[in-house]
Amino acid sequence: MIEIEYIVKDSHGVERLRTTDKKAADAYDRALDNAERLAEMIRADGVLASLSDTDLEELTIYLARNARDVERVLKGKAPERDAAETPAPATDNIAPIKATG
Repeated sequence: MIEIEYIVKDSHGVERLRTTDKKAADAYDRALDNAERLAEMIRADGVLASLSDTDLEELTIYLARNARDVERVLKGKAPERDAAETPAPATDNIAPIKATG
């Protein structure tokens, strides 16, 4: 049996993900690239200067992997997961439809 495995490494050569799913590997690789750009921007602007490199890395990877929700929040909208988790309206005050005929 032949099995192809994709290994995603960060810019320092550290293995971050091992998977057989090419799509997942590509998505994670893009997230790592975006996280590195975010970290560079944050460091260059002097924001969160006291944040450790490990914490900054964790934060930027989180933001990059949740980019869609971050973008929604920045546009003043609720994250998609919150919109999906919004409970359905209560139906206990709705009268049943009467059968006609």
